Amino acid sequence: MTLDRFYPIFDDVRWLERMLPLGVRLVQLRLKDRSEADIRDQLARGRALCAAQGAVLVVNDHWQAAIDLGCDWLHLGQEDLDGADLRAIRRAGLRLGISTHDRAELDRALALGADYIALGPVWPTVLKVMKWHEQGVDRLTEWKRLAPDIPLVAIGGLSVARAPQAFAAGADIVSVVTDITLSSDPEGRVRDWIGSTR
Repeated sequence: MTLDRFYPIFDDVRWLERMLPLGVRLVQLRLKDRSEADIRDQLARGRALCAAQGAVLVVNDHWQAAIDLGCDWLHLGQEDLDGADLRAIRRAGLRLGISTHDRAELDRALALGADYIALGPVWPTVLKVMKWHEQGVDRLTEWKRLAPDIPLVAIGGLSVARAPQAFAAGADIVSVVTDITLSSDPEGRVRDWIGSTR
């Protein structure tokens, strides 16, 4: 299947309630520091919302819950890969996105048969403190050359104005967090993103 070019990431299902009706077609729920019951409730609600809107839900990290709830997509960071049962994930038919920051991590993602590869941070990000410096758009071009047939997600410091640079460099998808969640008008920002990526 072809994934949408705009890929927002949210930390609560309430964001999906607000943004899916605007036309978001690919979204990640990244739930941190919550109880297992809350995680499963959020993911179940997110799955139902996405199914009703014809959107693709990507579950960050919580692979067992994603399997149990019959989700379709999972995203794992490099550290998350270490503790995940990749055989169980594949047996369940989950498609897998993997974060990468350097060539060794890209090689690992390719060896594991990633269904998409994320590279970041392309630009400086305020989302979290990272040991990785900004990658720059040239790294997007390099990744696309090394893995031309796998969708490439650009993440980190993206804005509507920067998105064309990411696409021109080789990204297939642009992913954003704080550009929406810290905006004074999140709905307006999502409309801008959708208008600029379709």
